[in-house]
Amino acid sequence: MPPAEHPAATAASAPRPTEGRVAALYLHVPFCPSVCPYCDFHKMLRSEPLVARYLDRLEAEAAEVATAYPGPLDTVYLGGGTPSHLRDAELERVFAALRRGWADADGRVGRLETTLEADPLTFDARRLELFRRLGVTRLSIGLQSSQDAVLAYLGRAHDAEAGLEAVRLALASGMRVNVDVIMAVPGQRLADDLRTVLDLGVNHLSVYSLTIEPDTPFGRRGIVIDPDVDADAFELAGDVVAEYGLERYEVSNFARPGEESLHNLAYWRGDRYLALGPGASAYLPEGAFGTRTKNPPIKTWLLGAPPERDVLDADDVVLERLMTGLRTREGVDLARLEARTGRALAAVAPAWLRDATRHGLLVLEGSVLRATPLGLERLDALLRAFVGSRASTPA
Repeated sequence: MPPAEHPAATAASAPRPTEGRVAALYLHVPFCPSVCPYCDFHKMLRSEPLVARYLDRLEAEAAEVATAYPGPLDTVYLGGGTPSHLRDAELERVFAALRRGWADADGRVGRLETTLEADPLTFDARRLELFRRLGVTRLSIGLQSSQDAVLAYLGRAHDAEAGLEAVRLALASGMRVNVDVIMAVPGQRLADDLRTVLDLGVNHLSVYSLTIEPDTPFGRRGIVIDPDVDADAFELAGDVVAEYGLERYEVSNFARPGEESLHNLAYWRGDRYLALGPGASAYLPEGAFGTRTKNPPIKTWLLGAPPERDVLDADDVVLERLMTGLRTREGVDLARLEARTGRALAAVAPAWLRDATRHGLLVLEGSVLRATPLGLERLDALLRAFVGSRASTPA
């Protein structure tokens, strides 16, 4: 099947699904070539019998979900884990299941974008051509660093040259390419990392802080990231990436206009999305304000156990829209939010809104509320203050 063409679109002009239609799908592949010491995602090393059972269950789940939500889909995202760690025939089975459930008249499952997460050591030029034939239009490469010492610290299997060569090959393939870089790593020269990657011609860059979760090898070793180092890295990343003409359109994501991730924009805009695979989460148009679901871990998912379900209320939606929308350049349209929930933010948290705008953390332009650059740096604290203001407001 020929690869789907990706229309030029900016974040602001990217198409929106009609209310109630689910136009995005996330598929979780839990298998990894190795397990990084900082990662707390649902992942594991592969074994042949387990992968075979995973594929059988995935095919059945895709058929079930497609019956309930037949599409068409605008975006599909295969994340992990390491989806590119699947072998050729295994990936072909995955995409065949997606096409059976959601293919449009042209045989595409993601009409606008289909993204595959990839480890640098799991593809070459031949595999990139396979990805394209399957319909992948965007490759998200977990590079993490261009410095050998940093890669070794993070437990990555590839060295700097192998990682950079993978990026070069991906850029030459014609697919859109996103590169992940981790910042605030001890001993890292962040500006060198970013410039090395951007000098290759990358048009989309995701820059994430090293986060230490308790139930990881790093967490058990007691590794702690200095918040001042993290804050300095956040500011430095914005300055360096701006030199190359990429814009911060989400707190951790930079792109040239028209190169934004359409699938991730669906999350940040509060759109509905489907989920396949163990541990995968969905946001479904069920109930007055939607329902969040989360699939169980792989052992019970293989047995067909149902997902956990959380039916949202109006206050949940307000909080979630602020948590996701304020991360983005687009911000949150308060008029649209009030129409959707019946909640006016100025009435729900008047003191919080007044104080945040007075201190230069938020700006209200018409009905759109956005975080300022200072607000983005302090976004976690800002959202905690919002939750606290709600908790102290009488019902």
